[in-house]
Amino acid sequence: MVCYAVPLLGAILCHVWRTHGHEKQQKYFWLNLMLGGGAIFGVVDHLWNGELFLVGPNLLMDLALGVAITAAILISWAIVVRFSAVPAAGEAVA
Repeated sequence: MVCYAVPLLGAILCHVWRTHGHEKQQKYFWLNLMLGGGAIFGVVDHLWNGELFLVGPNLLMDLALGVAITAAILISWAIVVRFSAVPAAGEAVA
């Protein structure tokens, strides 16, 4: 029931990393948005079902689901970055 905690932690860590002088590139902003969106989706889903602060009987399986959700977000982000037309910092626009 706490599977949303993993992408939420990822979003928080990504935000802190981005705002403290590391790699202020567009692609990391996208990652932050996608992780935040995944966390918000999880919170809304658990609120809808009335189980936001419940801890299920198998905490490790809940956290494994959170890792799977975060991995899916990271794979989706990597695909978006790979096929995006936004040039990296310092690259010339064709």
